[in-house]
Amino acid sequence: MVEDKIRFMKTKSQTKPLKELRNKYPVFSYDRFDWKIKNNDLVITYKFSIKPDISFSPTVIFKNVPQKNLDKDSLENFIFNLGLAEIPTYWKTTCSPEIVIKTGQLTIGQMNWWQREILKGMGEFFYINKIDFTKPNFLKVKNEPNPKAKKYNARALKPRNRVIVPVGGGKDSVVTLNILKDKFDLNALILNTNTLAPKPARSALETSETAGYKNPIVIERSLDKKLFDLNNGGFLNGHTPFSLYLAFASTLAAALFGYKYIALSNESSADEETVIYLDQKINHQYSKSFEFEKNFDRYRRKYLAQDVFFFSILRPLHEIQIAKLFSNYTIFYPIFKSCNVGQKDNIWCGKCAKCLFAFTMIYPFVSTEKIVKIFSYNLFENKDLLPILKSLLGQTEHKPFDCVGTKEETTAALYLSYLKEKKSKLPLLLDFFEKEVLPKNPNLEKTAHKLLKSWNINNLLPHKFAKVIKREIRKNV
Repeated sequence: MVEDKIRFMKTKSQTKPLKELRNKYPVFSYDRFDWKIKNNDLVITYKFSIKPDISFSPTVIFKNVPQKNLDKDSLENFIFNLGLAEIPTYWKTTCSPEIVIKTGQLTIGQMNWWQREILKGMGEFFYINKIDFTKPNFLKVKNEPNPKAKKYNARALKPRNRVIVPVGGGKDSVVTLNILKDKFDLNALILNTNTLAPKPARSALETSETAGYKNPIVIERSLDKKLFDLNNGGFLNGHTPFSLYLAFASTLAAALFGYKYIALSNESSADEETVIYLDQKINHQYSKSFEFEKNFDRYRRKYLAQDVFFFSILRPLHEIQIAKLFSNYTIFYPIFKSCNVGQKDNIWCGKCAKCLFAFTMIYPFVSTEKIVKIFSYNLFENKDLLPILKSLLGQTEHKPFDCVGTKEETTAALYLSYLKEKKSKLPLLLDFFEKEVLPKNPNLEKTAHKLLKSWNINNLLPHKFAKVIKREIRKNV
């Protein structure tokens, strides 16, 4: 799924010192949640506060929900946990030393889980803001002593044998929808994030409709406008783990609509770290990684739903394999988009790491004429993209902070692109590859072949889904 990076507006004033913020705002509080059914929609409002003078009231709407699948206690358990997933987006403004849960009771295991996952998921935020999150007692998640607060537990929901596929409009969800189509009873899910007027991304809707899913499940998440005001006022800002939120939102959707499986489109490449910081691996895609997937699966079984299964159908594959599979679905060429910069205008900006990486992955498997038509430019002819290419190859301090693949598969895809064009005049970036990269990597033919045939055993795929993916890989090698 396309990652909504929630790229907030740049602050107009200087960022406030971390120590000053933590001293003034020592406690972030999850105060309560409210929900109602309005015009067949489930409307949820959360209340967070950071004393003495900050409060937030974000909302999320699950559109056109059935009225019979969940009892009140089960529903409120899911809503409560989704509120926990909302916390990092607002907590980051002050990095308060304590997160206090007032509206429900967490077990010790849950408190430890959330403390770990927030720190892991916010790694890029800490790196960019030069925050030492490894200090003792940097963050504590705790309950407010309240004997009346509810304790929630997972229940068996007995959902129907159906599949939800979260769709953002990129090549990965295109592959998932098409591989599973006609083999399973499935529907698309679209999660939109905006400030005051959320609406489905055009590429996500068009992808779903073109794949045959005219009535996707839609979730509309509205961020509190005060968050943007604080960003402009010098409070801390940066990347948050969107896919963590997606995990909880899609699980609630599965429970509401009676689906047994949630099949994401995260690949094995998401496991590679972006940079090492304070001796810790910082991964922009942490909440898309297998580590997070395993951690969430354990949490899901114990605290959410025992029989709603969450996994990535593409986890065994590399991005380069997914790109080759995608090349078969020509009808989606004009539709798919995964550029965060151009998402609002439904375009490829042609200037960012996400654009260059997607271009590089697809280039070996699509005619030059077609790929130039997709991206509107031949990105390999743009000399201004050379620094980004070097970072994708691992020649700089860190990989781009974006959803890009491994250094190894970027090199392999460039090699395959070079083979495609070597009898013609090479575009600028492939010329750089021939002169500067190829001589230092004599085994790229073996590397490319290995990657195109690879199968990562670190996955949670149920057997029947694994069979489908393996069949597709055999057909396309």
